Amino acid sequence: MSQTISSSRSYLEAALLKRREEGSFRSLKKDKSGTDFCSNDYLGFASSPRLLELIAAHPLPDHFAGSGGSRLLRGNSAFAEALEERISVFHNAEAGLIFNSGYDANLGLFSCIAAKEDTILYDTLIHASIRDGIRLSRGQAFGFAHNDIVHLEERLKAVSGKGTIYVAVESVYSMDGDESPLHLIASLCRRYGAKLIVDEAHATGVKGKRGEGLVHALGLTEEVFARIHTFGKALGCHGAIVLGSPMLRDWLINYARSFIYTTALPPQSLSAIASAYSLLEENIGVIAVLDERIRLFKDAGTKGVMESISPIQCILIPGNENVKKAATILQEAGMDVRPIMSPTVPAGMERLRICIHSFNSREEILKLTALLSAL
Repeated sequence: MSQTISSSRSYLEAALLKRREEGSFRSLKKDKSGTDFCSNDYLGFASSPRLLELIAAHPLPDHFAGSGGSRLLRGNSAFAEALEERISVFHNAEAGLIFNSGYDANLGLFSCIAAKEDTILYDTLIHASIRDGIRLSRGQAFGFAHNDIVHLEERLKAVSGKGTIYVAVESVYSMDGDESPLHLIASLCRRYGAKLIVDEAHATGVKGKRGEGLVHALGLTEEVFARIHTFGKALGCHGAIVLGSPMLRDWLINYARSFIYTTALPPQSLSAIASAYSLLEENIGVIAVLDERIRLFKDAGTKGVMESISPIQCILIPGNENVKKAATILQEAGMDVRPIMSPTVPAGMERLRICIHSFNSREEILKLTALLSAL
């Protein structure tokens, strides 16, 4: 064995060993037993027989099993572009571009949007995919304290007049479940001429009368430069779309590497996305059911639950071993709740991340709250 290979293996082994010693080693689990209180399938679409019916009945745009290449080669279709237009209209946007995943969308957008003289200001709890896109960006970047309007304005003052400023937030944060103060942030962006980018991953299908997202619900669509809506959470399928102006769409087609250099989604995936939007449009009442289930969980008064009115409800249990032990107790009682450990969240901020769904019965939710109270 060469010295280079041996050295590389030693590094990998040492890093994995450290993870095991810290109690932060990740492994895949096939078991899906227990009542689902951990998935992002907020509306039950991923396991919906009705969605499968709609997909089966939806005519495929062609007879190919795959797309055949990137969309700049032979992977584009009239169906893909019509779907982008339909989704844009649903969310009240001028244009949109579909990416293969939310990660790809954020990576592509944030890696290419800023020039060297530009600045990206981002909430420190922003998703890892946005942070990774920022790392690839040519612009400079600074974080501001989570949902802290005063700190954001300080950052805006410091970089004002030095190129284009982009402000990146999530409408609903994936780990804490709290909402961004979008009205206040949009007002600051207007004042300082900054462009607001909002990741709507955990608001898509959940916030708004029809699930259009929090930006639309608050009447801020004209205030936002770009929105990212993902299909792999409440919509129960896969992929994502970046919404904005026609110019932004053209820019991404020309410069977003995660769009340019990847095989396009196959026709089956596009059909699933179209069917999920159809299901959302015909089943608006499910959002009200989800809201009622969230209130039921909140009204139980479980100790230590973080402030959130979204499906994401968290209880801080510091320490990887401590939070794993708590999750095991719940799992053994038939509740599929997963621990969120460091380094996914900062050390000391480990938590049980509980996701409430429209399909969780009242009895299941009350059983869970009783178990949590006994921890």
